[in-house]
Amino acid sequence: MISLRLRLLVFFAASLLVDTAGRGAAQSGPLPAGVILVKGAWSSAAGTPSSLPEDGTISNGRYDNAYFGLEFDIGSDWIQRYQGPPPSDSGYYVLAQIEPKGPALQPGMGHVLIAAQDLFFSLAPVHSASELIDYYQQHLGADYRVERAPTKVRIANRDFVRLDYLSAVAGLHWHVVATEIRCHVVQFVFTGSSSIERLVESVNARIQPNDSAPVCQKDFATPDTVLEREDPVLPEPRFNPVPVRIVIDKEGRVKHMHFLSAFPEQAKTIGDALLQWRFKPYLLGGQPVEVETGLLFGRSARPNSAALH
Repeated sequence: MISLRLRLLVFFAASLLVDTAGRGAAQSGPLPAGVILVKGAWSSAAGTPSSLPEDGTISNGRYDNAYFGLEFDIGSDWIQRYQGPPPSDSGYYVLAQIEPKGPALQPGMGHVLIAAQDLFFSLAPVHSASELIDYYQQHLGADYRVERAPTKVRIANRDFVRLDYLSAVAGLHWHVVATEIRCHVVQFVFTGSSSIERLVESVNARIQPNDSAPVCQKDFATPDTVLEREDPVLPEPRFNPVPVRIVIDKEGRVKHMHFLSAFPEQAKTIGDALLQWRFKPYLLGGQPVEVETGLLFGRSARPNSAALH
C-alpha cells in the first residue's frame, strides 16, 4: 500500500511545479480494451546533431545527461521502470523516475524524480530557480504543509534552492532541490513516507556544463536581431502552441532546432522556414559566439505572449 501510494503521489506532487506540468503522464499499466492511440504533437529535432534535454540515460547505477552536463550517481539499488512522457508544450520534462529495485526497500528508501522546466516557455511567471520554487510553494494545496521554506543551499559545489513539505493525509514528505542550467530549472524531487534527509544529503551530482555549449539568451529573436526571415505557412490549421529552441551559429544562421511539441508537418514546415532565417551574430566580449534561444509558433496558451503566426 505504501509503495503504491508513493508511486502515485511522488510524480503528481512534482507536477505542481508549474501549471499543467504533469500533462501527458506516462502510462504504467495496460490500456483499456478498444482504445486506439493516435500520435499527436511530439518532440523532434533537426539540423546539426546535438544533445537534447530528454536524451538522458540510466546505466550502471548512474544517470547521465549530456545536454545539462549532469551526472548523478544513484547506486545499484535503484532503477527506472517507466520512461517519462515527452516534454510538454510549456517546456516541462520528466527526465528520470527512479525507485528502489526491491519492493521491500521502497518504504525506507523513497523515490527520486529528476525534472526540468524550460524558462523560455514556462506557463508560470518565473525567470529563475528561486522564483520557480517560490511559485511552487505558493501554489501548494491545503493538504500540504511546508517544513522548510525555500532556502539557498550548496550541493556538489553548486548553488541550489531547497523546499521541504509534507502531506499528513498521504503520510509523505517531499524534498525539492533545484538549480539553473542552460535557461532550464533542473529539479531533484525526493519523496518518502518518512523524512529522507539522508537521501538528500547523499546526493552526488556532478554538473559540468560544456564550455562549448551556446550562450543561452531568452527573447533573442527580435526585429533588431532578425535580418532575414521566411514565415512558415502551415498546411492545415492546428490549435497547439509550437515551442522550438534554436541554436544560431557564429554567422547568424540556424544550425539546430529542437521542437518541444509539434505535429510532424508543423516541424517540417517551420524547420524549412527557419533555415532561411539570418540573425545578427551574437557578440560576447566583442567576438561572435553561438547562441541558443526560443521561439513560439502557432496559437499560444500564454497571455500576452509574443507567439509567431
